[in-house]
Amino acid sequence: MNKNLNPKYETFQPSNLIDLAIQIQQISAPTFSEGQRGEFVRGLFLKEKLKDVSMDSLGNVYARLPGRQKNAKPLIVSAHLDTVFPASVNLQVKREAEKIIAPGIGDNSLGVAALFGILWSLRERKVELKHDIWFVANVGEEGLGDLRGMRGVVEHFEDQVICYLVLEGMALGHVYHRAIGVRRYRITAKTAGGHSWADYGKPSAVHELAGLVTQLTAIRLSRQPRTTMNVGTFGGGTGINVLASEAKCELDLRSEDPKTLVKLIYQVEKIFKDADREGVRIMAEIIGERPAGEIPTDHPLVQLALTCAREQDWDAFLTIGSTDANIPLSMGIPAVVMGITTGGGAHTLQEYIDIEPVGRGLDAVVRFVERAGEI
Repeated sequence: MNKNLNPKYETFQPSNLIDLAIQIQQISAPTFSEGQRGEFVRGLFLKEKLKDVSMDSLGNVYARLPGRQKNAKPLIVSAHLDTVFPASVNLQVKREAEKIIAPGIGDNSLGVAALFGILWSLRERKVELKHDIWFVANVGEEGLGDLRGMRGVVEHFEDQVICYLVLEGMALGHVYHRAIGVRRYRITAKTAGGHSWADYGKPSAVHELAGLVTQLTAIRLSRQPRTTMNVGTFGGGTGINVLASEAKCELDLRSEDPKTLVKLIYQVEKIFKDADREGVRIMAEIIGERPAGEIPTDHPLVQLALTCAREQDWDAFLTIGSTDANIPLSMGIPAVVMGITTGGGAHTLQEYIDIEPVGRGLDAVVRFVERAGEI
């Protein structure tokens, strides 16, 4: 990639949006290391001559498109900068007739690029809204980022907004208005350890943690409301003939219903407590907390999002997810998530976006931006 490229397109075309998405995708941005990508976006905001361009202490990047009325509540349009891929991942782009394949291209390089697509479209048609639009490229949405970027954004603007519109590159056809509650733990088992033969019979941290995980996965989970549990990582020990003195795993709990999640948390933490005994130390650290929330299906902004998608001849459905929208929704602040195109393979090296729907997806988002202030 030519790092000196810093495009400004006088006329908006879907191909321009895709080209910018690829440039963004080529800048590595693992969670907690989004700085270079953030600086790139900040430079584009400046080149577009937006107002109040800044970067906060977390790494969130802000820019304002002024509206006609100074005291009108603003619309906040955000897209997360970070990806799930470490800096070592090959970010090679493959183009096929109808798709582009590249790690992170849809989640969420296209979403970030769409911040500029909205701007270009409004300017091309000389649309001036009565309210300000704040474009925000935020950090910390993925993994253990725990939505820290959006927490900072909402702390900055609070509820003095029309709403928060969150852009996800591959969510076209889905309007998120409900937020899944999430609790995450890092569980550590510690024992004295020893020799697998000479000290046989003494506790091994690996064995103890494996037994604890077996107990956890035996918990019967609710199907309605949908509730899930996942042990995503597991490791420990120093050798095949060593009783492990330490082992760790990471646990993810989710539920559509906050009360159901609280009940599951109680069951899980009781297992932690019961497993802790003389010679076996079990420690559970909370490493993630994504609060639940929602706005009703008949909320005018939810219905507007559906209408804008359907006006582009695209079937749109209401859904629930764990996104940056969790933060405002959990505080009773209106928020919706909209997408730019379809795709697949999210969080894999074969992640891809479909090219054809990009123009219609961006148009749906622009229509939402234009009309949200009239609700």
